[in-house]
Amino acid sequence: MNDPTHVTILKEIAELLNEETEIESMLQGSLEKFLEGTHFHTGWIFFIEESGRHTLIAHENLPEVLMHKDCFYMKNGGCWCVNRFRQGRLKKASNIIECKRITEALHKSSENPEGITHHATVPLQSGNERFGLLNVATPGRRSFEEHELALLESVAFQIGSAIKRMQLTKKEQEVALMQERNRLARDLHDSVNQLLFSMTLTARGGAEMTDDQEVKETFHSLQSLAQEALTEMRALIWQLRPKGMEGGLTEALNGFAEMLGLKASIKIEGVLNLPAKVEETIFRIGQEAITNCKRHAEAKDIYIWIEAKGDKVEMTIRDFGRGFFPEHTDKVPSVGLSSMQERTRLLNGEFSLKSAPSEGTQIKVILPY
Repeated sequence: MNDPTHVTILKEIAELLNEETEIESMLQGSLEKFLEGTHFHTGWIFFIEESGRHTLIAHENLPEVLMHKDCFYMKNGGCWCVNRFRQGRLKKASNIIECKRITEALHKSSENPEGITHHATVPLQSGNERFGLLNVATPGRRSFEEHELALLESVAFQIGSAIKRMQLTKKEQEVALMQERNRLARDLHDSVNQLLFSMTLTARGGAEMTDDQEVKETFHSLQSLAQEALTEMRALIWQLRPKGMEGGLTEALNGFAEMLGLKASIKIEGVLNLPAKVEETIFRIGQEAITNCKRHAEAKDIYIWIEAKGDKVEMTIRDFGRGFFPEHTDKVPSVGLSSMQERTRLLNGEFSLKSAPSEGTQIKVILPY
């Protein structure tokens, strides 16, 4: 490791890791710098979840055969290095006798002009936490020397430490955001919410104190508007700081629907053991759908099905209200729909919408976890 070129590579990658704030761009940039400064030609990085599901998160100079059909052979199936990682048996940089993914791709296409058949692999980890694999290869090379594997291990250690740092930073940001939401919810409850409540009481009292029918109707109208604004404000406070989540999704969504004067029928199938981020996304999308039902569908009932299927959770939300033409976005609650679509996209999920006038609306969301 006294090779000055190795020191330069580690220094350049360290500088990149210190500058980057997003994991995907950090991994892609680190991979590119590593390949530029070494004799390795090709590289790819897998993120591997606790469930064993792997995701191709970065790659550079992949052979054309492996780029086929949006990297089909890289994203699907198993291989030696991923299986060893799942079993906890891959501890350091290792030479791979032959890459199963490349072999299968070659079998299908019978072409490999780049000449890559073997690769080296190293786990990305920080302490006892493991995140995935860094794989590198060179045309015509069937194995790599010890000093090359040592450099690969050093880079993997740098990347693993950076991933851990970014995850901790993200958690700190989420805690700070939650604290700010709680503060805003308290402020709205203590100020605007109380003022609106006082306004409804004042308007009701004014209506009871006068015999003038026109004035009485004005007070009733004011009371109705204040009550509607109070309901909206309570919904906003709930969205900032949801109550009932400690009792699970059913209790939280039921409570939100009841607050808006709707009856929610909720059915859950399968064992829901969802990561906090996925559970919050399901809840937030459910909130948006319930709010849209109240504001636009003119329906009193809403039906929600949540089902855990393998490594995915599906939520279907249905009402039998007014409905609309989905293509007429200027006539639908586009802000709410956009929010649901964006929340789904951020978790690499699938979002679908069905609706027609007088036939109600159905929203379906599928999220991986």
